[in-house]
Amino acid sequence: MFRTTLIVAATALLAACSGPTNRIDMAQITSDLQLRALVSSAMVRTVSLPTYAASEEFAFETPEGFISSDSAILWADDPERAVTLLITRNMNGILNATIGPDPWPFVGLPDVSIEVRVSEMLAGADGIFRLRGQFFVGGDGIDFPNRARSFDIARPLVGEGLNAVPQAQAAALMELSETIARSIAR
Repeated sequence: MFRTTLIVAATALLAACSGPTNRIDMAQITSDLQLRALVSSAMVRTVSLPTYAASEEFAFETPEGFISSDSAILWADDPERAVTLLITRNMNGILNATIGPDPWPFVGLPDVSIEVRVSEMLAGADGIFRLRGQFFVGGDGIDFPNRARSFDIARPLVGEGLNAVPQAQAAALMELSETIARSIAR
């Protein structure tokens, strides 16, 4: 009993000594694009991000060209999970199909799976947010041609402060979502 009380007290003391954690959430925007899908369902696999972008710490490019992070500012959610859910949400709003994240939350298999591999997702020192990589669309048991496409999206950081990054990131991820949606639309 004494040991448990001591552990709880030590944990509370450590928590009290650490500074407050500031968290920033990924912004969400909506698209005016409405498309008819060639499939009835699609699964967005967990998005693969570079190490610096997958980290909970907020990463940015320094004027010297280094990728740095700030441990005092953290993303509100795991970045890979958040990006996966954001792309899923965006595509649900664009397509007339059932779009779900990995693991597939519905009974049966989706018609296609979408895999996104990001090679760069960074707010640059030049005031530009860059999103680069590839996405892949493959049919699971239906006659759908496999597709692989590269993307290279740049969005300006508008405004001052930290809020400019999630806004530019949301615009870049919406552009990517629209591109992926077009690849499985009529």
